[in-house]
Amino acid sequence: MKKGINVWSFGEGATIAECMAIAKDAGFEGIELSLDETGPLSLASGNREIEDVRKQAEDAGIALTSLASGLYWSYSMTSAKRETREKAKDIAKKQLEAAAILGVDTILVIPGAVGVDFIPGSEVVPYDRAYEYALEAVTELAGSAEAAGVSIGIENVWNKFLLSPLEMRQFIDAAGSAYVGAYFDVGNVVYAGYPEHWIRILGPRIKKVHFKDYRRESGGLSGFVDLLAGDVNYPEVVRALEEIGYDGYVIGEMIPPYTHHAKQIIYNTSASMSAILGRS
Repeated sequence: MKKGINVWSFGEGATIAECMAIAKDAGFEGIELSLDETGPLSLASGNREIEDVRKQAEDAGIALTSLASGLYWSYSMTSAKRETREKAKDIAKKQLEAAAILGVDTILVIPGAVGVDFIPGSEVVPYDRAYEYALEAVTELAGSAEAAGVSIGIENVWNKFLLSPLEMRQFIDAAGSAYVGAYFDVGNVVYAGYPEHWIRILGPRIKKVHFKDYRRESGGLSGFVDLLAGDVNYPEVVRALEEIGYDGYVIGEMIPPYTHHAKQIIYNTSASMSAILGRS
């Protein structure tokens, strides 16, 4: 497995080029970028701008692992409002197009939400309706994914939806496409489960993996801590990944970044990931 780092792990204000340079210096082989609403890699970016980002990575000597987006928290595939659901699908299509230009094989997609506790006033959608809307959207997007040659990775997040590995597996299989799989986040399931169980149940459906850590006794968002400081059984996680034959990128997503000396979290994460993967 190779080490990657998500761009959200860097402090605010860092440019894409700066993030790439720091990641490379810290020993990462790849970096995961994000499609944003505005900025150098955004919904408004044209092909040439996206190609420039790819060239930046080539010049920096670092691979692009995948393409994330936080826009699905604002534009949900499960919203009761049709225009919001359509906007979410348009975001995914742009993400797929951008990923193809960047040369990455997977995008991270949040398939909507039943509710989101950490976003005040967020929409609450009946669970059965959310499932129907999400499956309809992802099944439709599978055709765009196949045309782009880029997989959709459904991430397990704190959205009160797809709450077990069995349900996630069922959802992915119902989409009926090899271009729809799981973007498995190790840390996001620790508050209510065991990541090694999810890995073995999802098996080859896993397209990409996020590494985070979580301390159960803390609860809430404050439970997210540095790698190896929480309750993730990383030796067992690595064994499970090896059992299913996963040999792609594992990508650190460290939130929140440090308040001071922000780039130090990148170096600490790289060292911890090397230990987890048996490189130290």
